[in-house]
Amino acid sequence: MVIEELKLNIGPQHPSTHGVLRLVADLDGEYIKDIEAKIGYLHRGMEKLAESRNYQQYLPIVDRIDYLSGFFNAASFCYAVEALADIKVPKRAEYIRFITMELNRISSHLFWLGTFMLDLGATSPLFYTLREREVIVKLFEDLTGQRLMYNYYCFGGVKRDLPNGWLTRVREFCEDFPSKIDEYEKLITENPIFLERTKGVGVLSKEKALDFGITGPNLRASGVRFDVRKNLPYGIYREFNFDVPVLNDGDCYARYQIRLLEMRESIKLIQRAIARIPGGASEKLHIKRTNCGCNKPECPFCGEDTQIYLKKINPIGLRIPSNEVNIWVESSRGLSGCYVKSNGTNSADRVKWRTPSFSATQVLPELCKGGLYADVIAILGSLDIVLPEVDR
Repeated sequence: MVIEELKLNIGPQHPSTHGVLRLVADLDGEYIKDIEAKIGYLHRGMEKLAESRNYQQYLPIVDRIDYLSGFFNAASFCYAVEALADIKVPKRAEYIRFITMELNRISSHLFWLGTFMLDLGATSPLFYTLREREVIVKLFEDLTGQRLMYNYYCFGGVKRDLPNGWLTRVREFCEDFPSKIDEYEKLITENPIFLERTKGVGVLSKEKALDFGITGPNLRASGVRFDVRKNLPYGIYREFNFDVPVLNDGDCYARYQIRLLEMRESIKLIQRAIARIPGGASEKLHIKRTNCGCNKPECPFCGEDTQIYLKKINPIGLRIPSNEVNIWVESSRGLSGCYVKSNGTNSADRVKWRTPSFSATQVLPELCKGGLYADVIAILGSLDIVLPEVDR
């Protein structure tokens, strides 16, 4: 019996490519002889847009680079501009950034887990993970007014302080969430079909991961203990001692396990931050007034002192000396880098983003060659690729 080779297009309109990714596969029966990832269907010029806007106008756009982890892109751009302009961020604002980023990491992992299982044909886990993610999304909505594109960080801090009762709700979520992860594990971890689809499938060696610039959970699942929060700490991460989960198998199953471990670790970090946040767990600002005599509420001298959570910056008058900086942040998908070159005006001369999904897309063919066609979706899903990060 002669089996003809077949060239097959997977996407760019395909429910399991997680966006407009096109995979061109050469099949020999059910086996992948070769596969090529075609990108560029979503290009929006995110880097070029920075050159025609001032820093303040560009900041709301960066949330859209990774729509599931908007806080991380905003953080990397804010840290870059703050480093160039020598802007010091108040401690309370750093804690608020810390808590919201770790919550964002959990919400992103939850969405990944549900959709990954859906890719493999399991529908139930999606409802479980969206149940907990909705709690986090509601917390973000009450804090920022948005459920997806937050536009909450600003140069010098955050745009507003935490609403009353917000930290209490976060604390309650952190106390409840570990038992929910246990539920996911009961559904998934020992499921024989899931084990068959993921164990030993899409093995990414330590050497290949480093060669392709893989970062984040995908790298740590291949045995490399690298986490920007630990190795190149930013913000207040250097003040916290925490574990960096590492596994050695490098397959789809390890990439699943590592994200569960990261969610458990993020919960611990959030709980420690809540206990130590300046201003106290009562969530009340320490208010002091410098009275000029007019006693008008709109007067900046007689009003409440908001410097505890925000260093006020005039966005129009923000002039940054000619310089350049490269900032790294550990996003939910890996190392998110922001390079900013200033030309001495109120807008950047060049902005360049380094996103983890781009590297994950490039290594995909290496993991699929020689495997079964059915494994392509499992491998792609396990890498947690978000296409706006790739076509930025």
